[in-house]
Amino acid sequence: MKILVIEDDADVRKYISTLLKRENYTVYEADNGVNGLFILQAQKDISVVITDLIMPEKEGIETISEITKQYPSIKIIAISGGGQVGPENYLVLADALGAHTTLTKPFTGQELIRAIHNL
Repeated sequence: MKILVIEDDADVRKYISTLLKRENYTVYEADNGVNGLFILQAQKDISVVITDLIMPEKEGIETISEITKQYPSIKIIAISGGGQVGPENYLVLADALGAHTTLTKPFTGQELIRAIHNL
């Protein structure tokens, strides 16, 4: 299975990617929604996108909206540590826009793998 991780925090992106590679997933990485959408255009067989919600360039909410319109078969996991209003508000919005599941940072590797399996 091919998974795209869209996360602006390099340490979090590396953590998620390393975890997924250990589980034998093929992983692509992007540091914002703009770059993530470029990767989706180039790699037609990505089946899961894990995206942060608060990022520069193109936020996760906008990215989720575009992915659900352009690639309706892709499953989306939205992740957020919040911001000024807390992660719950962002994650509720992500869910309403088409995210298939949401995780609040920090989450464990087991929680992430379980979320992928449940998709």
